[in-house]
Amino acid sequence: MTTEYRQFRFQRPHGSTELVLIRHGESAPARFDRPYPYKDGHGDPELAPQGREQALKLADRFQDQHFDAIYVTTLRRTAQTAAPLAERLGITPRVEPDLREVHLGEWEGGLLRKHVAEGHPLVTEMNLKQRWDVIPGAEPTEQLAERVGAGIRRIAGAHPDQRVAVVAHGGVIGQVLAMAASSEPFAFIGADNGSVSVVVVAGEQWIIRGYNDISHLTRPV
Repeated sequence: MTTEYRQFRFQRPHGSTELVLIRHGESAPARFDRPYPYKDGHGDPELAPQGREQALKLADRFQDQHFDAIYVTTLRRTAQTAAPLAERLGITPRVEPDLREVHLGEWEGGLLRKHVAEGHPLVTEMNLKQRWDVIPGAEPTEQLAERVGAGIRRIAGAHPDQRVAVVAHGGVIGQVLAMAASSEPFAFIGADNGSVSVVVVAGEQWIIRGYNDISHLTRPV
C-alpha cells in the first residue's frame, strides 16, 4: 500500500492563544460644535447608528461560537461594540487599558479626520514616514508598539490554549499585525469598522490567520 501525505492543515501550537481582533463599529462623526468627551486624554466618541448595526452583525456572526473571554479597551466605542455579543454569550468583558487607540496629540477629538479629509500636508508626511508622531504631540511608534505588545502578551498569558475576542481600534490592530508580520508600521492600517482579523500568539511567535474579514457586514439580510 502506498502511503499518502495530505497537505498540512494549520493547528494552533500547544499553549498558544487565538485572538480574534475586532475593530469597533463606526463611531459618531466629528463635529466641532459638539466636541467629543475625553477619556484619559483620548477622544471618546460613542458608536454611530451604523456602528451599532455593525455590532449586532458581529453578534450574529459569533453567537454560536466559543470564546473563553472578551476584552475591550477603556474607550466606550469598544465596550458598545462588544455588548451585543457579550450579552448573547453570557460573558462579562474585561478591560485591557494598553490596547486603547493611538494617542494623536494635538489632533485628538476628531481633528485627524478633518485633516485627512482636507489633505493636510502632515497626513502625507505621516504616511510616508509611517510614524504617528509626525502629528504634534502624538504617540511615538516605539511607545505604541511597547504598550500594545504588553497588552497582547498579558491577554495571551492569561488564556493559554483558549480563544479570545478582543475589541480594539484600527491603529492598535494595525500595530499588532505589523508586529506579527515584521512589516512596516502602517502596512495593516485601514481595517474596516466591524472587521475581524485573527492572530495566534505562541510565545514570541505571532501568526496571522486572517485580516479585515467583513463578510458578516456585507451578507444580504
